[in-house]
Amino acid sequence: MTRLHTSFNHNPLLESRVPGWRARVVLALMLIGSTVLVGRAMYLQGVNQEFLQRKGESRYARTLELPATRGKVVDRHGDTLATSTPVKSIAAIPDMAQLSPAQVIQLAKVLEVEPSDINRRLSSGRDYVYLARAVAPDVAEAALALKLPGIQAQDEYRRYYPAGEMVAHMVGFTNIDDKGQEGIELAFNDQLSGQPGSRRVIKDRRGQIVEDVETIRRPQDGATVQLALDSKIQFLAYSALKQAVQNMRAKSGAALVVDARTGEVLALVNNPTYNPNNRSRLSGEQLRNRVVTDSFEPGSTMKPFVAAMALESNRFRADTLVDVNGGQLTLDGATIRDSHHQDGPMTVAQIIQKSSNIGSAKMALTFAPEQMWQTYSDLGFGQPVRVGFPGEVGGRLRPWKTWRPIEQATMAYGHGVSVTTMQLVHAYMAFAREGELIPLSLTRVDAPVVHGKRVFSREVASQVLGMMESVVAPGGTATRAAVPGYRIAGKTGTAHKLENGRYTNKYLSSFVGIAPASDPRLIVAVIIDEPSAGKHFGGEVAGPVFSQITAGALRTLGIRPDAPPAPLRLASQNVGNLRGDM
Repeated sequence: MTRLHTSFNHNPLLESRVPGWRARVVLALMLIGSTVLVGRAMYLQGVNQEFLQRKGESRYARTLELPATRGKVVDRHGDTLATSTPVKSIAAIPDMAQLSPAQVIQLAKVLEVEPSDINRRLSSGRDYVYLARAVAPDVAEAALALKLPGIQAQDEYRRYYPAGEMVAHMVGFTNIDDKGQEGIELAFNDQLSGQPGSRRVIKDRRGQIVEDVETIRRPQDGATVQLALDSKIQFLAYSALKQAVQNMRAKSGAALVVDARTGEVLALVNNPTYNPNNRSRLSGEQLRNRVVTDSFEPGSTMKPFVAAMALESNRFRADTLVDVNGGQLTLDGATIRDSHHQDGPMTVAQIIQKSSNIGSAKMALTFAPEQMWQTYSDLGFGQPVRVGFPGEVGGRLRPWKTWRPIEQATMAYGHGVSVTTMQLVHAYMAFAREGELIPLSLTRVDAPVVHGKRVFSREVASQVLGMMESVVAPGGTATRAAVPGYRIAGKTGTAHKLENGRYTNKYLSSFVGIAPASDPRLIVAVIIDEPSAGKHFGGEVAGPVFSQITAGALRTLGIRPDAPPAPLRLASQNVGNLRGDM
């Protein structure tokens, strides 16, 4: 045993010594490695720490947007027309949302979407994606109850329109991201939107917020926009127009009510219309805001402007006789005819009352084309009113140098020129405001506008207003536009529609009126497109609608009657009723 032990201790391998330089090399390498590691640590911790922080925060920290509440749209009395209500949207952080096929199917069933749609969104490469927007509260709760990693609920807002289709074309609507798309929502989008805020949070592996770190920027809610619109007058106009379009079996209709003192738009309606709360099946016909986007040949509603030109020139007076050629006039091979003609000459006042095309054409032809064009241009035709609505058009007023005599003659009674309802009402303001034009306003104006752009003299505007009163009086073309208890001034329009360069037997019937005539407050226009119930004259089709809207609006505004009662007329009506009963 002793011998074996001795021989092991004297093993040659154990007796050999390690060279000294090897130990020194190993020690040097260890020192160099330690120095490198220490330097790298110092570099990462001191010089390049932002990189590490970004990488670390990307694992658990998120910056969330704090949506601003979109401002309300209210009418002139403060009644809400558009507001935002809180809703939930289901979103995902793709890096965290590592879902199995079974989980995807389960989530898709709750959200009522296709599983392929969820997979596509999760693989989009984005840091944050929406899986379903503006869902019902019970759907959001059911999705969160699945407790899937990376799936969370996001607070959002959904636009709600209490008045529905009644104000659809005026107020418009927003898209899924709460951005204005039509009407006031688009025109005042910047003012309504506000500024979103943001905050930094820490989330766990499931995407749930575990710590609110800081608020980076507080949201600034959008401002409230108060319109000039009066909801009561809007409802009157909406109801009357809808009923008229149905009764006349018309293609469409439009109505506009403006306050002559301030230029405020009190009502704006179109038919067909739509429900802005449910836009799943919208068509272009429903969306079109015809009052500002559709131009048409206005027909005889242009005649008062020609009469005003004639009086302004001092070559005509209200009682000046004009030979109407028995209701027929040929120019450049084309023949102009009167629908309501009488034998013998007519005075300027009668030309307006009876709506004579020949009389208006003859007065217009006494002016140089440039002079007539300038008057039409001063009235705002051929250019947008610039009231602020998106998509507003300026109609068509051709350069005067291209006018032929027949074209100048037809422009006197509203053919060969196109206008919008908004332009027409704005131009009629010259008669309601003693020859002046003021801007129209979609928002409330608290003080009456004192001065405007003068187009006609006070005397001429007053005379033409009196002529337009005779249009509604017995013997005029719009007796059905009368409003009991009030003096009404207005003008009918009945225009053949132009299709493919030819005039057809389709009509556009219109009436533009001012009430009360003694102290103008309202300008109301009614346009009925393609009535097909056996009537087409503006006085028969649009006149009654004007009467219904204006009567209600005058009562709503508390405007006192300015016409004496007509007992004789009432008595004759009663006698007629008694005879009918017999």
